[in-house]
Amino acid sequence: MVHKELLVIAEPALKKVLDHPFWAGLRDGSLPGEALRHFVQQNSEHLLPACGRALARCGAAAPRDSHALMLGRAVVGSLEAGIRLRARYEELADELELPALGADQVAVDPFTHGYVGTLAAASTASYAAGIGALLPIAWFNHKVCEDLVERHKLGARYDKWIEAYQPGPGYARTVQAFLDLVDEVGEDCSDSERARLVEQFTIATRYEWMLAEASWQRPVWPV
Repeated sequence: MVHKELLVIAEPALKKVLDHPFWAGLRDGSLPGEALRHFVQQNSEHLLPACGRALARCGAAAPRDSHALMLGRAVVGSLEAGIRLRARYEELADELELPALGADQVAVDPFTHGYVGTLAAASTASYAAGIGALLPIAWFNHKVCEDLVERHKLGARYDKWIEAYQPGPGYARTVQAFLDLVDEVGEDCSDSERARLVEQFTIATRYEWMLAEASWQRPVWPV
């Protein structure tokens, strides 16, 4: 099964993501509010919309109706997730003394820009490449959310945010369905396309670490 190969590839990156100061700071309550604001802005305004569009391109290219159906639902889920993420932040901002998001869209930072470009390029290049690039967003988010619940410090500043950030009980089934889809894509495609799937997956796992790093460092484009 190709997804088992991919998860083995992703394990070192996952460990680095979970140990990153951004996620560790959420767990123990020490994360600066500006870092969380950056994360919410970049995800809700740039990454999740780009993910939704990449999913739509893959859905349009899907050779199986079952894949098109699942990916179509994921498009809606991705776009709604961005709206929900922003709303949850705004609901808790005053209580957690978080900086306001602001009404205007913020500029995409260099790290997010690279991830958005990877999703666009991979989903345009081929169906298999696009699926490979999209899997880490779902899988890493699932693992990060589990880790936040398991290891967060009770009574710390971000307890309510961690609870609000959870995607819901049906998300694990959604991720498993995506893994099953990846296996079917791996069975259907040529060896060269399978290699592209693995390559794009590997690239995207690195961007999952970069997302945490961007929120921690909050880089800006040089003027």
